[in-house]
Amino acid sequence: MSQQHYLCFGHIRVLDEEQENDWDRDLLLDPAWEKQQRKTFTAWCNSHLRKAGTQIENIEEDFRDGLKLMLLLEVISGERLPKPERGKMRVHKINNVNKALDYIASKGVKLVSIGAEEIVDGNAKMTLGMIWTIILRFAIQDISVEETSAKEGLLLWCQRKTAPYKNVNVQNFHISWKDGLAFNALIHRHRPELIDYDKLRKDDPLTNLNNAFEVAEKYLDIPKMMDAEDIVGTLRPDEKAIMTYVSCFYHAFSGAQKAETAANRICKVLAVNQENEHLMEDYEKLASDLLEWIRRTIPWLENRAPEKTMAEMQQKLEDFRGYRRVHKPPKVQEKCQLEINFNTLQTKLRLSNRPAFMPSEGRMVSDINGSWHNLEGAEKGYEEWMLNEIRRLERLDHLAEKFRQKATIHESWTDGKEAMLTQKDYETASLSEVKALLRKHEAFESDLAAHQDRVEQIAAIAQELNELDYYDSPSVNARCQKICEQWDALGSLTQSRRESLERTEKQLESIDELYLEYAKRAAPFNNWMEGAMEDLQDMFIVHNIEEIQGLITAHEQFKSTLPEANKEREAIQAIQAEVQKIAQYNGIKLSGGNPYTTITPKSIDDKWHKVEQLVPQRDRALQEELAKQQSNDHLRRKFATQANIVGPWIQTKMEEIGRISIEMNGTLEDQLVNLREYEQSIIEYKPHIDQLEGDHQLIQEALIFDNKYTAYTMEHLRVGWEQLLTTIARTINEIENQILTRDAKGISQEQLHEYRTSFNHFDKEFKACLISLGYDGDAEFARIMGIVDPNNSGAVTFQAFIDFMSRETTDTDTADQVIASFKILAADKNFITADELRRELPPDQAEYCIARMAPYSGPDAKPGALDYMSFSTALYGESDL
Repeated sequence: MSQQHYLCFGHIRVLDEEQENDWDRDLLLDPAWEKQQRKTFTAWCNSHLRKAGTQIENIEEDFRDGLKLMLLLEVISGERLPKPERGKMRVHKINNVNKALDYIASKGVKLVSIGAEEIVDGNAKMTLGMIWTIILRFAIQDISVEETSAKEGLLLWCQRKTAPYKNVNVQNFHISWKDGLAFNALIHRHRPELIDYDKLRKDDPLTNLNNAFEVAEKYLDIPKMMDAEDIVGTLRPDEKAIMTYVSCFYHAFSGAQKAETAANRICKVLAVNQENEHLMEDYEKLASDLLEWIRRTIPWLENRAPEKTMAEMQQKLEDFRGYRRVHKPPKVQEKCQLEINFNTLQTKLRLSNRPAFMPSEGRMVSDINGSWHNLEGAEKGYEEWMLNEIRRLERLDHLAEKFRQKATIHESWTDGKEAMLTQKDYETASLSEVKALLRKHEAFESDLAAHQDRVEQIAAIAQELNELDYYDSPSVNARCQKICEQWDALGSLTQSRRESLERTEKQLESIDELYLEYAKRAAPFNNWMEGAMEDLQDMFIVHNIEEIQGLITAHEQFKSTLPEANKEREAIQAIQAEVQKIAQYNGIKLSGGNPYTTITPKSIDDKWHKVEQLVPQRDRALQEELAKQQSNDHLRRKFATQANIVGPWIQTKMEEIGRISIEMNGTLEDQLVNLREYEQSIIEYKPHIDQLEGDHQLIQEALIFDNKYTAYTMEHLRVGWEQLLTTIARTINEIENQILTRDAKGISQEQLHEYRTSFNHFDKEFKACLISLGYDGDAEFARIMGIVDPNNSGAVTFQAFIDFMSRETTDTDTADQVIASFKILAADKNFITADELRRELPPDQAEYCIARMAPYSGPDAKPGALDYMSFSTALYGESDL
């Protein structure tokens, strides 16, 4: 009965019918092969059962209850079989074996004339046949080498691997392996450090076989499946045993090749991640340094502590110019480079399918632009404040000098007036003398009233100095207070003396009318001359030609009044001459001067001559100021002429760059070369900007605060120039990123041209652009917009459009691929150990993974187990690293 079943087994069709026919004939001819198959198949089964923590000792006995048979199938297939029956009765064992046989049949294996009863009965030949069927299906059938599979594929693999070795010629799975050299060649080909192949001898097969089997068991985790003595002592070793043994070598080494491929993929992914992290660290440091500089600089620009003198404010202005020329330009370049680095990093992250880089809080490009905007606002406010302060200090100096001049003149005039008003000379005077004293006092009152304006001017100037926060206001206030108190005292004394003279006037007689007339006319004329001398010596400050021309016109009008004033002088002098004439005529002896006034003809003539001397001096001062204003006007015109050229030039270049950025002329490399040449031509224009800076400095040194000949200011031109340099740099960076995208994604120049043409043609109608490229439907359009415009800004850049098209047409690494690679390195476990990482990866990248992988906490966790799945998803932004 057993023999009949075994003969029928020749009809089992697994892979190759002829191969199975060989099985029947071989076993019938040489029972020694059965011994080899027992040992080999037992070792092969145990190599898998040990993964489940068990093994078999007798192949036909230990599979009789079907339990370990089902367990073997679950281990080698990775699938769950139906729940086995745990009973000890024959029916339970038959049911378990049938479940195993049904599973084998479900994998496409046809079992003819073999049933569970033979296995349960311990039929050795049927059991070995079944195990061989399992080996063929699960260890050999899936071998594929150069379009050959199964046995032929395994044989071809052996031939390819052993071809370079002397004395090795693999033609079959029996005689070709007897001397052991083929086994050693396979090991040496994949692990040359384990075997010294040159020391092996073809005439010592036992040593060769034992060496290969021991090395495989010790270093390759391949159990010893055959005895060297059995192979050497058999004329023709069992082919099935040899095939089974060799298939273990194939799977061991093909697994190493997969591990190498997986390791290479992981190395590539980790290298990209490490480079990106380095770029992120560089960005963070550069951003922090720039923000720190801005943070330190803004308080200096916001400092509004006023200075007391013009010299101190001029030094502040010079410090600010040094900041503009020396300290700020390198920071402008750093800001531009920071934006370029940020764009390049984001492009690399998109190309490597990584999440976008989000700088730490406060270091976004928008944060830096906001801080930069605040810096420039502080600059503008600081410069305006300094110029206003200089104007204020200039006016303060002018007012202070004017106050001192008027105060000195007034104090000189009031000197001795109190003593004069308090004297009692009228008590012993004659009638005529009293009358003379009264008239004299009237003249003094007229003079006092004439000086009222000057006192009011002094008080007004002191008030203005206080309002403008003049640093020496206390001394000014003290002097003004003294003048006002003295003026009040003079008023009181003047009133008191008048009352005394009027009481005495009742007792006195007439006073000479001519003296009185002289005094009355001389006093206002004298006051007019003093006022004229004061005006002619008065300081002036102007800011343009119109103002100085107004002063010149006023001076000319004053000079036109001099003839009439001279007539008045001659008339006053004629009165005095008439007095002398009358006195001489009537023989009157005059004692002393005019009793009504202290103004003598000589003093009038002296002051008149002084006025005549001051007029040409005033002429020269006004002409000198006119020349200065004409020079300032020349500086304005010179600056305006150049500014009116540079301003439109910058605007034109900005428009040309905008036009270039949407046109495609030539390849990206041609465009990049053209843009860099264009950038060089812009940089060569820098001397014109420097020339304007020089002209602007001359204007500021001349304290010129306005320019009616141009609408451009140096600040506007500086901002325009900086924007021009930044725009051309950004445009070049965009082309470089397009080249990087093209090379990384394998996009042809024609595809880029097609993308650019569609993008430019439809301009703002992005949906129409997508329809032109074959995309349709609202759902598809919504999906695409979620990719190219994740922030819902309503705008799509050309770079985002290229990134989308490149992802649509090319393949990239994914988190699933990296997880699969780690699974290979981990020998299909759900976790990986540090030793496995160090064995399969380069040292630096192995340590990189170990430092970042979280401990594995699954039900099958072991000490030191690491979670490679969460680590892989974190690399692509699908979880936290």
